[in-house]
Amino acid sequence: MSQRQNKPEILHTEVVAKSRLFQIEQVHLRFSNGVERQYERMKGGSRGAVMIVPIHQGQMLLAREYAAGTDHYELGFPKGLIDPGESPIEAANRELQEEIGFGANKLTLLKELSLAPGYFSSKMQIFLAEDLYESRLEGDEPEPIDVVPWALVDWEALLDDVDFSESRSVSALFLAQKYLQHK
Repeated sequence: MSQRQNKPEILHTEVVAKSRLFQIEQVHLRFSNGVERQYERMKGGSRGAVMIVPIHQGQMLLAREYAAGTDHYELGFPKGLIDPGESPIEAANRELQEEIGFGANKLTLLKELSLAPGYFSSKMQIFLAEDLYESRLEGDEPEPIDVVPWALVDWEALLDDVDFSESRSVSALFLAQKYLQHK
């Protein structure tokens, strides 16, 4: 196993672009060997986000919704930002109710993932939701989300679905399968 190096020294940061959701910083660094480099990183809000793999009656419940980044309807797991004052587990249960119309009596944290850590500072906590009950909350989606049940036993076929391509959802699927196999 390699030894951890000291983090580089941040010599200077400067905001080079800003939008409603993100800001891009240019970061001037000096590494422990004296080499200096400039990097750019995108900083999102500090709230964090959640993604939930809901299991109901032997099926995973997926959400099909429009993704502006790909200009395509994507199939994935419910997800969203953590609201101020809300815990990640509360956010997970709220997002389930807003996006697919179910709450969960049991939420298990599977893992916290980083999203493109070379460029982006955000983290997402992945939960498994079990013991679901019907409950709908008003969300902020511009159109109703199509809920797609998928048989848990056919999880590998989901990997072949062209609309199931988001890396966070693929990671969440594997984390859920690992957890369920060792349960």
